[in-house]
Amino acid sequence: MIRSFNPPVRTLMGPGPSDVSPRVLAAMSRPTIGHLDPQFIQMMDEIKQMLKYAFQTENELTMPVSAPGSAGMEACFVNLVEPGDKVIVCQNGVFGGRMKENVERFGGVAVMVEDAWGTPVDVAKVKAALEQHGDIKAVAFVHAETSTGVRSDAQAICALARDYGCLSIVDAVTSLGGIELKVDEWGIDAIYSGTQKCLSAPPGISPVSFGERAIEVIQARKTLVPSWFLDKKLVMGYWGGGAKRAYHHTAPVNTLYALHESLVMLQDEGLENAWARHDRHHQALKAGLEAMGLGLLVDEACRLPQLNSVLIPDGVDDAALRSQLLNDYSLEIGAGLGALAGKTWRIGLMGAACTQRNVMLCLTALENSLVSQGIAINTGVAGAAATAAYR
Repeated sequence: MIRSFNPPVRTLMGPGPSDVSPRVLAAMSRPTIGHLDPQFIQMMDEIKQMLKYAFQTENELTMPVSAPGSAGMEACFVNLVEPGDKVIVCQNGVFGGRMKENVERFGGVAVMVEDAWGTPVDVAKVKAALEQHGDIKAVAFVHAETSTGVRSDAQAICALARDYGCLSIVDAVTSLGGIELKVDEWGIDAIYSGTQKCLSAPPGISPVSFGERAIEVIQARKTLVPSWFLDKKLVMGYWGGGAKRAYHHTAPVNTLYALHESLVMLQDEGLENAWARHDRHHQALKAGLEAMGLGLLVDEACRLPQLNSVLIPDGVDDAALRSQLLNDYSLEIGAGLGALAGKTWRIGLMGAACTQRNVMLCLTALENSLVSQGIAINTGVAGAAATAAYR
């Protein structure tokens, strides 16, 4: 007989989902009410207001899509790309490749600007592509590439797109709440994220924001948006302002309670303080890893504090080590993706998982597991190096 599922308690230090705060989990357990209930509609307005703060935008079309970050990505492309449109897609990891698929699935033409995995998008290459092609509609890129832990210069790329009369479409799934992100100041036209990373809410919701230039493009479409569920013109009837809402879909009520609570926590901490917290714990983790003799894939100048790509030493059984971390320490870290599979670990410090306790746990567990495989590392020094970094 199948019985109730009771998951183990894990420390989630992979690429996502991240640990969810007990406050957020408690919020999910509150009574379910109707998705058109006046109290729920009031909460929806508060979510929009707090998402504007998180994105640093005044865009009215800022809302959570009732589906994971991949649906936020699709919402941006399906609304903005029509058959025949040319879109520059910057790829320096897995998720740029998913942007390319979206462009092509909706009839667009992807003009690829490719950079080595572990390096940021080369702004000069983007400019060269814009100069070569005079009919580009948008430039799409990943701000924080989850597969490698690299940050690209969103401000510079968006400025270029605007200079050439193009829209910018930005993947901020791993960056929102973790590093500096300023939608209005940087001139970002369309952006999407996810709740399960630095916002520390459960997976299943994708915050998005569209600026005025993007809205003009949506309103001027010659063809119908090929997705009914993600058509922003329709969704705005439900997520728009005012007390009267048009029924579009049944919102994930309790999951939105969780997002609301996580955004309250971000508001209370302060956005700049959250960015600083992610960097502070990253510096300690980095100090411990380097003291142990481990290296990081990404140059420090463009390294994400919330997603650390650690180079796997020679001789390590990667899968066995990650299993040992999970079984012995109930600690999850991520494997490398694509070309980096078996070459890197992805250690996340995101949201509620970004704490000194987790940094110290990870260093201890990693050291013990490497030693158990007979890997030559510097032992007994990682904790002291991390502690010194905190001081």
